[in-house]
Amino acid sequence: MQPYVNVIGAGLAGSEAAFRIASTGIKVKLYEMRPRKMTPVHRTGDFAELVCSNSLKSEDETTAQGMLKKEMRLLGSLLLSCAEEARVPAGSALAVDRSLFSRLVTERLKKHPNIEVICEEITSLPDDAVTIVATGPLTSDGLALFLQRMTGKENLYFYDAVAPSVTLESLDLNKVFKASRYGKGTDDYLNCPLTEEEYDKFYYELVNADIKEGHAIDKSLFFSGCMPIEVMARRGKDTLRFGPMRPVGLKDPRTGENAYAVVQLRQEDKEGKVWGLVGFQTRLKWGEQDRIFRLIPGLENAEFVRYGVMHRNTYINSPSLLYPTLQYRKNSYLLFAGQITGVEGYMESAATGIIAGINAVRLIKGEKCWIPDKVTMIGALLDFITSSPGDNFQPINANFGLLPPLEKPIKDKNLRNRAYLERSLHELKKYSELFLG
Repeated sequence: MQPYVNVIGAGLAGSEAAFRIASTGIKVKLYEMRPRKMTPVHRTGDFAELVCSNSLKSEDETTAQGMLKKEMRLLGSLLLSCAEEARVPAGSALAVDRSLFSRLVTERLKKHPNIEVICEEITSLPDDAVTIVATGPLTSDGLALFLQRMTGKENLYFYDAVAPSVTLESLDLNKVFKASRYGKGTDDYLNCPLTEEEYDKFYYELVNADIKEGHAIDKSLFFSGCMPIEVMARRGKDTLRFGPMRPVGLKDPRTGENAYAVVQLRQEDKEGKVWGLVGFQTRLKWGEQDRIFRLIPGLENAEFVRYGVMHRNTYINSPSLLYPTLQYRKNSYLLFAGQITGVEGYMESAATGIIAGINAVRLIKGEKCWIPDKVTMIGALLDFITSSPGDNFQPINANFGLLPPLEKPIKDKNLRNRAYLERSLHELKKYSELFLG
């Protein structure tokens, strides 16, 4: 085996993996096909580009996402370090200026003396070096075909949808109000309240709108965490009012009451010039997005800087193919990380990159690969994606339901979640100094 590690893909997982390996003094060949070959949704050649939302989700330690971030920080996450520098206001969530964030990650990796960046598409995997495949949900057709042949199984896939973004100056701020749900954090969201009549009109136009059909879309494979707003709407007239347009916890200060429905906008850049429609991932035709989303109060003259788009998400059948170490069962020197493994979410993907990086180093050194304990959120995610029963393996977010129960049950939800966190950090601290040394 060569004395270096190949990392294929410089997305969230690949960036974390490359940084983890290089930080130990081991050389990394980091392959990224962008900007030479672009995907349908990426806009730059920068590493760790965020193509869906600019939110890395909650930092609240009593949430699964907050717990995951705590674990990642303990393991020396590159992305969370860069996210702090690119942070924009978002209440209790960690949101970033997406351009600045990706630029910071790119600079850190390109300047690292142990990382060689190679801009080319990989369509087959080398067998003479430890290799991490972190090509993400938009794995190129050439590599996807190779993986299909290698695994002997059909790649599973579904379609993600990206939410549109608008300029602040194009909004009618007299019709919106600033607030965070239930008053958590500061008033970082713009909220567009709708009356019942306005909601009814919006709903009717949405469910009857023209959509962009991709090739051979299997509509049963939409992942609920990134479901198109129009697909969600067709589940029932009130589905949106109990989902992304729920008004609870958002009292309009002008009336002192909750609206019938509310659309939230979240800041997407450092200057606060661009705002994204929260939960409004869509595959509507662009003209329909103009027409229908301008029915939302305050957005009548909205300037769209980015329309919602649809893209494929490719991932492997990890329960059949991977060990909890993220090693391929038929080749222990080949590891997978990121969304291609079946984790769903920015931080979930990045976390698997950290683990793949740690284990690549251990392989180079001839040491036993590490499996995080299932009491950690990272360990629970790895256990789920590599041991899920049945043939219908579906992507998963971090959630407390993945964790084993506490020795002593705790009724209070916040106290219980804090106990989960304390148990996890106690376990991880046994290893963090070893991996960061």
